[in-house]
Amino acid sequence: MGVEAKDAVARGAQVKRFGREFRWPSGHTIALVFNIAYEAWSDGKAPALGPMGNPLPGGTFDTNALSWGTYGSARGIERLLRVLDKLGLRASIMASGVLAERTPHVLKAMVSSGHEIVAHAFAQDIVPATLTPEQTRADIVKTTEAIAAVTGKRPTGWISPRGTPSPDSGRLLVEAGYVWQGDAFDDDRPYVQTFATGRLVAIPLTMDINDLPHAMRFGRSPRQFIEMFDDLLGYALSEGEAVMIDVTVHAHVYGHQSGAWAFETIGRRAKERGDIWIARREEIAAHVLTD
Repeated sequence: MGVEAKDAVARGAQVKRFGREFRWPSGHTIALVFNIAYEAWSDGKAPALGPMGNPLPGGTFDTNALSWGTYGSARGIERLLRVLDKLGLRASIMASGVLAERTPHVLKAMVSSGHEIVAHAFAQDIVPATLTPEQTRADIVKTTEAIAAVTGKRPTGWISPRGTPSPDSGRLLVEAGYVWQGDAFDDDRPYVQTFATGRLVAIPLTMDINDLPHAMRFGRSPRQFIEMFDDLLGYALSEGEAVMIDVTVHAHVYGHQSGAWAFETIGRRAKERGDIWIARREEIAAHVLTD
């Protein structure tokens, strides 16, 4: 590993990064992760983003955005899980803790199928960067206990809503027994954060193949989603150094038919290859800690 340096975000953390010699299992240079964001908002809250471009008058509750966001739990997650089951793929699924209360049967099915549940705060409107350390700790505990209560398994990884942690999130996750966190965007490879009380693997959430900015910000098509994946994978393989590629879809965005088609197409193409390592994020953390 490289020289130890101060973490840019996490208070009190030192960071050690891997150099170009780092490799994934079997000497692979590409680790490919399939992620699903299974998200929900607190009662009385709506997504800040919706499919309608025209703004509402100030102070108006966006019922359209709320209905749109609810699609993930009503229909989208079932479709995406069917895709994964059809292909024999196992994913890392970011789940809001409130969904352990609203759809416990879905979280149980995820674990039974071999997917990894990643704690994603209790609800999407709870962004750690806006909280005090005490509030951040309370949300970690509440989310962890809600997921563990219905699945029988405590999550070992955490990704905050909007990928936006508190400066204290890292040390509080260590305190809560987490192994890795994904609120990292400053590397192509995982790295290790060391705190006074322990260490945490930072696993970057790469944004190149992510349906939310792809479709909602830039207005690109599902077919372009596939094309961008093919182009990125080709270039990454040509570089010859170990990197991560995330294929991330949200149940309320690409859980619709056209998005699920793109997700399935990428999954099928990845399964046909022998030159990439398809892994869950918990497997990436285990590899880093044993390397």
